[in-house]
Amino acid sequence: MNVLVGFAVVIAITAVTVTAMLLVRRRAPSGSYFSDGDRASGVFGVLATGFSVLLGFIIVIAFQSYDESRAGAEAEAAIVAQQVQTAQFLPADAAEDLTGQLVCYARSVIGPQWDALERGQLSESINPWGGQMYLTIKAVDPETPVEQSAYDRWMDQTGEREQARLDRIHAAGGLIPLPLWIALFTIFAAILVYMLFFADPDEGPATQGMLMGSVTLTISTLLVLLVFFNNPHGPGVGQLRPTAMERATRIIDAELDFVGLNLNPPCDSNGIAR
Repeated sequence: MNVLVGFAVVIAITAVTVTAMLLVRRRAPSGSYFSDGDRASGVFGVLATGFSVLLGFIIVIAFQSYDESRAGAEAEAAIVAQQVQTAQFLPADAAEDLTGQLVCYARSVIGPQWDALERGQLSESINPWGGQMYLTIKAVDPETPVEQSAYDRWMDQTGEREQARLDRIHAAGGLIPLPLWIALFTIFAAILVYMLFFADPDEGPATQGMLMGSVTLTISTLLVLLVFFNNPHGPGVGQLRPTAMERATRIIDAELDFVGLNLNPPCDSNGIAR
């Protein structure tokens, strides 16, 4: 979620609930609707504490998922750069093909693959260049000890790259199921309604507004934060971007230029096959 949008949502919800409190306050009995304020406060404490514990636990899990996606993107980019080096020790024809396909893999991750990830659709597809690399390496018959070692290392790195990709995309489309969202917003609404019963005409409008506003602001901010962690990929502030893979492509270009390898990748700048 965009930071500005999240901020606007929090302010809007807070404004609505504060307004509702001030309206209810006009007709509320002196001392609030509760005859025993201490008992009502105790019940509210139990309700709010239970909700806070549940929400905090979910936010921790969502943050861990966010961090796993970030770490997966970093690991995937690093392995792609390493595989470019490994490919150079394979037979010449396969080395050139695999190097070009790795470059296209990286471009695809930065371009259409990341766009699909932001839409929550990437989990339903594979990176086409991963399939092309499989077909290329399948046809390789390593003969020398160096080629055999590079072949084994390539296979290990392929497994690591695929696992890193899974870590990167596992949060696409959100991790929190709909029933949990319903439960959270239902409890949130119950807390807000409960707060309205504390409306007291003997208290000043500012005090009553602060009473409702502080509770609404706190809970709605946490819910917006949860929405952010549940959808970590996007162009907003703090959301995950293909920065690691962009850095990897620059490193790969520098390495190829350093060794004097004039590569013509079989794709355009967005990783689309020519």
